[in-house]
Order: sequence, then structure tokens, then C-alpha cells
Amino acid sequence: MSGVIVLALRLILAICLYAFLGWALFSLWRDLQTQGVRLALRKAPPLNLTLQSPGTETSHRAFHQSDISIGRDPACDVSLSDDAVSARHLHLSFHHGQWWAEDLGSTNGTRLNQSPLSTPTVLTTGDQIECGHTAIIVSIGAATDPSPTIRL
Repeated sequence: MSGVIVLALRLILAICLYAFLGWALFSLWRDLQTQGVRLALRKAPPLNLTLQSPGTETSHRAFHQSDISIGRDPACDVSLSDDAVSARHLHLSFHHGQWWAEDLGSTNGTRLNQSPLSTPTVLTTGDQIECGHTAIIVSIGAATDPSPTIRL
């Protein structure tokens, strides 16, 4: 009789072990799925650009995508009609939780806050990018309102 009891206890222990392993693997799978959904929903904060070009009216552009191309080419996200700007002049991208600016080997170069932009650089609100004769003022996360209201 003791042999039957030992066998029954072994079977119960094996079932409990497999049930625990199944529960642990299911929990890990569910956590991975949840993390994947969370990462997929993480989006770049909106990027607002104020374009100031001599002889033209100041314009405001808002972007919600994570890659923005700037240049003279009409296929660029921001197409500038400035002869001093290259066809593909500048690339703005969101990665590692920050917005980055990268000159794409433009002929006349790009300046960020009056300094030449030679390597990819992190952007912050209030930065001024100069492409040719066009100044681009960066605002991250908040919508740009050309006519702010004052509350009393």
C-alpha cells in the first residue's frame, strides 16, 4: 500500500510542477504582450516648427510622425523655396526619447543656435535651426499658437 501512496504523491507533485511552469510561462507571455502594446503606443511628442524666411510670411507646421525631412525637394516633409538650401538638407528624428537634428551633407551647412551642426544633436524647445536663409524655431510637445492670449 505504501508503494501506491508514494506513486500517487509523485504524480500529484509532477502535476503541480507542470501547472506551476505553465502558469509562469503564461504570465511571462502576457507581460511581454502588454509591454509590446505599451511600446507600440509610445509615440513621439508633437514637434512644432515655426518657419521664418526673408520675404515670406512666417508659417507654423505641426508634426506627429517620428521622422521629418527638410529641404528644397517637394517630396520633403518641409519643402523650402530657398536657393541656399539643398534638395535634402536636414533630417529631424525622434529616437531614444528625444528629438534629434542631423545635417544630411548639405552644401551650405546647417546652423543650430548660431553654431554649425556637424553631428546629430538633441533638440530642445526654443532651438533655432538655420537652413540657408530660412530660420526654423523648434517647439516640442506643445502646440504653437501664433497669437497667445493673456489671462488676467
